[in-house]
Amino acid sequence: MSVALSDHFGPWTVEDVLALPEDTRHRIELVGGALLMSPNPGVPHQRASSRMWALLDAAIAAAGAPFEVLEAVNVLVPDGLLIPDLVVADAAAAAEAGAVLHADDVVVAVEIASPSTRIIDRRTKPGLYAAAGIPHYWRLDLAPAPRLHLGQLEHGDYLDRTVQPGESIALTDPFRLDLDPGSLLR
Repeated sequence: MSVALSDHFGPWTVEDVLALPEDTRHRIELVGGALLMSPNPGVPHQRASSRMWALLDAAIAAAGAPFEVLEAVNVLVPDGLLIPDLVVADAAAAAEAGAVLHADDVVVAVEIASPSTRIIDRRTKPGLYAAAGIPHYWRLDLAPAPRLHLGQLEHGDYLDRTVQPGESIALTDPFRLDLDPGSLLR
C-alpha cells in the first residue's frame, strides 16, 4: 500500500519512503526521519553524469575490477536513504540487490551538484556517506567550470583534493582512472 505525502504524520522511515508512489519529477531521500526532495536533474547535469558513468564503466572493465556503476539507486545509510547520482558498487551485491543497496556494498558515491542540491552535496551528504563507511565520495561541481572534488575516507572524514578543468588526474584507488573534469561537459 502506498503512502501519500499529505497523509503522513511523524518521522518518516525507510519503509515509508519505499512505499511512496514513483515520482518522475523529484528524487526523494530520507535523512533523520525527514524527507529531502529535489527536482530531477537538468540536461547539463545528465550530460556530465552520462559521461562520468561511461568513464567509470570503461575503467572498471579495463581493470577487471569486481565493481559495477549504477545511476540514481537507493543507498541505505545509518541515518536514512540517499540517492547518489552514481555509485560504484560491488558487482555481486548489486546483482542480488532489490530496491535498496547497502552502503557496505558501495565503494564510491558520486554527486553532481545542481543549484537545488549544492548545499546538501557539500555539507550534509559527505558526513552521511562517511558515517556509512563509504570509502570514496566524489562531488562534481559544474559551475562556474567543472571541478571534481575527490574525497577518500580517512579516520572517519573525507580527505579531499580538487581537480580543476584542464587538469588531469590519474587515480589508482579503487581502480585506475584518468580524468579531466573539463571533459565531462564537452
